[in-house]
Amino acid sequence: MLCLHFLGCYSFKGISIPENVNTFFVENTQSSVSAVPATFPVGFTEDLKNKIRNESRLKYTETDPDVEFVPSIQSFQVLAIAPKPGESAAINRLELNIQIEYINHKNEKDNWKQNFRHFADFPSSENLLNVQDQLLKIISEQLLEDIFNKAFTNW
Repeated sequence: MLCLHFLGCYSFKGISIPENVNTFFVENTQSSVSAVPATFPVGFTEDLKNKIRNESRLKYTETDPDVEFVPSIQSFQVLAIAPKPGESAAINRLELNIQIEYINHKNEKDNWKQNFRHFADFPSSENLLNVQDQLLKIISEQLLEDIFNKAFTNW
């Protein structure tokens, strides 16, 4: 009886994907936020595809996917977070907010739309352009992990 229960789901590293879900598609990441580096949306789309390919059994397809991801950048901002004497900040924070719409064509009850927000701090003495790529890599890794977990571990 227990074996029959587990035959209906794929489970690896805590992920659970229904047996009837075999393919996925990721829309190109959209952004209406002007401050986002021009290459970031394309890179984020590819990183999300690669994460799903590498950490699940799902196959990528552009035709009739079982599940779809629709990413959209909602905000990209630098905030001063640690004030120091003289009304300036000692630490700045780069914060990125991405909305994901998850569409499950096999089971509409599993559809969701959620914002995922992460940040990375850097010294105010650093120019954002000098550290931006490194910070975006750190932020993206966390966002991708959260998106993957939401989609495939029901957290």
